[in-house]
Amino acid sequence: MQMRSFGQSIKRKEDPAFLTGKGRYVDDIELPNMAHAAFVRSPLAHAKIKSIDASAARAMDGVIAVITYHELPETLRQRRLPLVVPVESLTNPRLPYTLARDEVCYVGEAIAIVVAENRYIAEDAVAQVMVDLEPLGVVADCRAGLLEGAPRSHLGADSNIAATMPSVTGDIDAAFSNARHVFKESIFQHRGGAFFMECRGAIAHYDQFSENLLVYVSSQGVHRIKRSFHELFDIQDSKLRIVTPDVGGGFGPKGSYYVEYGAVAAASMATGRPVKWIEDRRENFVATHQERDQYWDVEIAVDENAKILGVRGTLTHDNGAYTPWGIVLPWISVATVPGPYVIPAYDMTLISVITNKVPTTPVRGAGRPQAVFVMERLLERVAKELGLDPAEVRRRNFIKPEQMPYDVGVIFRDGRPVVYDSGDYPKCQEVALEAVNYEAFAERQKAALSESRYIGIGIGNAVEATGLGPYEGVTVRIGTNGNITAYTGATPQGQAHKTTLAQIVADHFGVSIDAVTVETGDTSNISFGIGTFASRTAVNAGSSAHLAGQAVATKVREIAAQLLEVEPDDIELTDGVARVKGPSNRFKTLRELAVYSLGKPGFSLAPGMTPGLENTAYFTPTQSSYANGTSVAEVEVDVETGRVHINRLVMSHDCGRVINPMVVDGQVVGGVAHGVGNALFERMVHDDQAQPLSTNFGEYMLPLAADVPRVEIHHQETASPNNPLGVKGAGEGGTIPTIVAIVNAVANALSPLGVHIAEAPLSPQRIIQLIDEAKARSVA
Repeated sequence: MQMRSFGQSIKRKEDPAFLTGKGRYVDDIELPNMAHAAFVRSPLAHAKIKSIDASAARAMDGVIAVITYHELPETLRQRRLPLVVPVESLTNPRLPYTLARDEVCYVGEAIAIVVAENRYIAEDAVAQVMVDLEPLGVVADCRAGLLEGAPRSHLGADSNIAATMPSVTGDIDAAFSNARHVFKESIFQHRGGAFFMECRGAIAHYDQFSENLLVYVSSQGVHRIKRSFHELFDIQDSKLRIVTPDVGGGFGPKGSYYVEYGAVAAASMATGRPVKWIEDRRENFVATHQERDQYWDVEIAVDENAKILGVRGTLTHDNGAYTPWGIVLPWISVATVPGPYVIPAYDMTLISVITNKVPTTPVRGAGRPQAVFVMERLLERVAKELGLDPAEVRRRNFIKPEQMPYDVGVIFRDGRPVVYDSGDYPKCQEVALEAVNYEAFAERQKAALSESRYIGIGIGNAVEATGLGPYEGVTVRIGTNGNITAYTGATPQGQAHKTTLAQIVADHFGVSIDAVTVETGDTSNISFGIGTFASRTAVNAGSSAHLAGQAVATKVREIAAQLLEVEPDDIELTDGVARVKGPSNRFKTLRELAVYSLGKPGFSLAPGMTPGLENTAYFTPTQSSYANGTSVAEVEVDVETGRVHINRLVMSHDCGRVINPMVVDGQVVGGVAHGVGNALFERMVHDDQAQPLSTNFGEYMLPLAADVPRVEIHHQETASPNNPLGVKGAGEGGTIPTIVAIVNAVANALSPLGVHIAEAPLSPQRIIQLIDEAKARSVA
């Protein structure tokens, strides 16, 4: 195929609609006779429901219904939400009912749904629903939940431990007994959230005559949402349709099925009207899935040359009140710690703890930034203790390109061994360091310190498993009007699916991307799908688009060859026609060929021909494709206020063959912005009763435009052998190494003051506290 679009920085097809206000989000959808919903939510982190009195609310003008657990359809009273990823290690799974039955386990848990003529009435009615709660013991911290005599996060639970899972490779005892040096660290990474611009939302329309259920939902995967509806409602497949229109950000949490979706559907069934629910920002803080806390107690063994011999320790992870994704998030963390380094022995034990906080599921990076933070901080410790340059310590331990494919020795969340397929990790770091003139930084730092200015530089290296299975599908179809359409179950939230997939398909037919329409987010368009998360769409949907487009293009050439009486190899596809190569002007248009492929009524098709110009491909990866990147940050810390200014940030990034460099740049820059927030601002604070103290953007800081530096991006392209396009994922690559690069830079800047950092994020207040603690130690 002629590569006209692949690899080009073509402007996004999506943007004209967004820039002219023509985006269509869930809240833009208005259905006839639609009602509106609001939820009664628990004000306590753990309590027994003694009674619910909704009589006053039901009596209000404009209130259509108040539904509690006891008014739900029978299947919802019998079934808890499905567990997305069950694994053997998850010995204590906890899943909620659609509405709380007899116990609430975190602040914000849904107890009842109020349906009214408008949202204002629904909100007023929520305040009139009287719920009598008996407070129970609270687990507000995952480590405290492991202590003997700790309260139980759920009634009747034998333990607060959801899972314990070891990850072991090599002879860890020998590694530590033979080590010249052993260094220990205790690292804490605080809970945060996604906080997308568009909050969650859903509209359910149940047609009581046809028994069809249509659900519009702001999601990252319509087919997985549909599967959850199937497991909870007894609805025939053909009568259930899930549609996701435009999505204003997802970052992981919109990949989950939430209790509100089933409650809205039940409300539509009960009232006979379409019902809309749009999450407000406070609900977003107390009811949308978040990520971490994580406590790491780790140690590293090295020889006299700073070569790593082994890493071991324990990760204690806060899973929140429920386990909707099992232990996917902390498992990814444990499997990601080794990063781009040769580690002969590794022993990390995961302990996942159920607490009385909002459940934790993947947020951009999905546990990888935390793992990278641990490994990179350990290497900084090695460099400091041995008096070596941090970049040199990394160079001595890198996996080399000639070692690929490289078996890390651990098992990933998909149950398969972690085997890096390709990449040049030393070069990636070298490119980033050269870009910031790393060799001259020591002089710059010395000069700044003479002016009482504290500047620092930090490195972060990461390897990311992308393109996770099991599959993603694409149907490519040429209609009888000659138009080319690609349908996929991959649901975008800003990743430019409609551009990049069009680039792949367009090259098969020799047309511009404007000649290819990409349809996403509708279960009626393609039978199966998994969704957009974990940097998987370029690999899975991209490969499927390639395979489906290739198959249709082959068929087009075969039919054209029959009609033009030449061989298929004599046909070239360009500008919407199938043309005989050479000087002749003989051709057939795609429209003519599509019409011919469907045959004529009462006549047989040509021998061996199947009807239509259409193919559906489901690419199934046998192994993840591993992207990698190096982030280098240069910062200045104001030691009087604790404010951190990022002077420079360079990303050297390898996502395999790049479909659209401009799109990848946008993904990397967005990921860096996310990393800046996680490094310096975002803290989801709770008190000792698990009451959230961060419930709005006045209390939870997000980075502003002024906080995010210009990101310098250097693309490396090491093709992956694990898919036909040679691509790897890019959506999270900017986030994963950036957090620790910034924290390492802050630590480097404050090293003259004796500050030791083993946590994230570093708010200005926390930086001042760390400086004061260092001063107190020096005096003592």
